[in-house]
Amino acid sequence: MIGRAVLVLLLALLAGCGTTPAPPTTAAPAPAPSPVPRARAGSGAPVVVLDPGHNGGNARAADEIAREVPDGRGGTKPCNTTGTATSGRGTSAGYAEHAFAFDVAQRVTRVLTERGVVVRSTRSDDAGVGPCVDQRAATANDVRAALTVSVHADSAPAADDRGFHVAVADPALAPSQRGPSLDLARALVAGLEGEGFTPSTYRGESGLDPRPDLAGLNLARVPAALVECANMRNPGEAAVLTDPAGRQRYADGIAAGILQTLGR
Repeated sequence: MIGRAVLVLLLALLAGCGTTPAPPTTAAPAPAPSPVPRARAGSGAPVVVLDPGHNGGNARAADEIAREVPDGRGGTKPCNTTGTATSGRGTSAGYAEHAFAFDVAQRVTRVLTERGVVVRSTRSDDAGVGPCVDQRAATANDVRAALTVSVHADSAPAADDRGFHVAVADPALAPSQRGPSLDLARALVAGLEGEGFTPSTYRGESGLDPRPDLAGLNLARVPAALVECANMRNPGEAAVLTDPAGRQRYADGIAAGILQTLGR
């Protein structure tokens, strides 16, 4: 009996020690993540209106863009303007504000749509005329946008002036122009600072610039802000504005501010 028990025990131990582990299996590669679907109006996704400043055809339509439209404070102002351009010499010179604004707005659009935000623009290309500043505000009002952001670059008094500033309507004319617009403006300041840009040395305070004279902001009935990204007369900033990588940084900063405001 003892001998048989010992034999059974030895066979069990030998069977355990001699078990050959199964060869490791090679895991199948994880499937690539599906692209975020482009949100559509009516889907419940927030709608944001981007307003790239000026337009490429404005210079050829002086009479049309000079006609007076409501400024939102009981007065009038020109329909639109041609905008400015980078100064100086070399490859950084002569880059138009309208082209910069349109390019940055397109880049912001790509970032936001990847996050499920519906984006509409006040203009579909950089070759047309206008629209007038009152029509730009109406675009956001008509679709009851969650917010609207105008994209510009500045022509400051001096070439060594630098930095960005974010304008809001002041004094406020509607509830959306009080806390909601200020919250949006502060988020845009934080987003641009996060990309390494510094607030303006020549206008506003800590990146914020309350203004009564911008019709697009005065007429907005949704949270609204206008970003002056840089001084196009500053050679250092002009080099960033004309660099696609620099424009992407501006777009990323603006998109970050918008997404923060939307809570996304």
